[in-house]
Amino acid sequence: MNASARAAAAPDGAALAAFAFLALVWGYNWVAVKVALDYAAPFVFGAERCIGGGLVLILLLLAARKPFWPRHPWRVLLLGLLQTSLFTGCTTWALVHGGAGKSAVLVFTMPFWLLLFAPFVLGERLKGLQWLAVALAFAGLLLIFSPWRHGADLGSSALAIGGGIAWALAVLVAKKIPVYGPWDLLSLTGWQMVLGSVPLMLLAWWVPGRTTDWSFVYAVTLGYNIVFATALAWLLWLFIIGRLPATISGLSSLIVPVVGVLSGWLQLGERPPLSESLGMLLVFAALGLLPLAARRRGV
Repeated sequence: MNASARAAAAPDGAALAAFAFLALVWGYNWVAVKVALDYAAPFVFGAERCIGGGLVLILLLLAARKPFWPRHPWRVLLLGLLQTSLFTGCTTWALVHGGAGKSAVLVFTMPFWLLLFAPFVLGERLKGLQWLAVALAFAGLLLIFSPWRHGADLGSSALAIGGGIAWALAVLVAKKIPVYGPWDLLSLTGWQMVLGSVPLMLLAWWVPGRTTDWSFVYAVTLGYNIVFATALAWLLWLFIIGRLPATISGLSSLIVPVVGVLSGWLQLGERPPLSESLGMLLVFAALGLLPLAARRRGV
């Protein structure tokens, strides 16, 4: 790899600042969503946070008098179905019965699905320590998932893993959408949320659920999700993956599930059993290998 390509692949100060923000906001958001689901049905909350976040970004476009419609509508639609419809739907539903920390760890296995899918889409193949990271991750998943135990959270674990897979596929789609500047990125992020919210709104209407309790707590958690965890965070995420190779664009995953686990422990009193704790440690160890593997590959 030449010097210019190496510099383009290395995270700069803006990317590192975005990672730090995402780690804190997304890490704690697992607890925020878990709390919000005490006041609203999962698909209702998912639709509200996504349509709200998308409209915030599109209104910014209108206020700035920038081009309104997306440049690549069909690709944006596909991205919205994966990143908003499937990812948000699976992860929110997973939190109905699953713990916040455990769900965060399972969803943020996204980089390992990227490692497996990238060779077929982007030609980025596994090498060296990446194989060890994948092996550790799947051993950890086996302990966390514990298929030999038949509990209420078995389906939640499957949904959380499905959310991670949908997210990885969304990253691959996003890598194929050219972005021509910050306002184009804003348009891409906002429109994929709005379009991806449509299936969530249909599910919210079709699937029976509890009536929303518009309490102060729910209003605060919804506002936090719309402004910080959805609109701003996904905008920064698409900014990050536009600057990094797909196989290392999940570096923020090293910290996000840690914040999620700690938040769930401190605020919700979640205490995972020994097998899940060991599985989480294996996943964290595998995530820790990704930056080292990337440096050894020179990307």
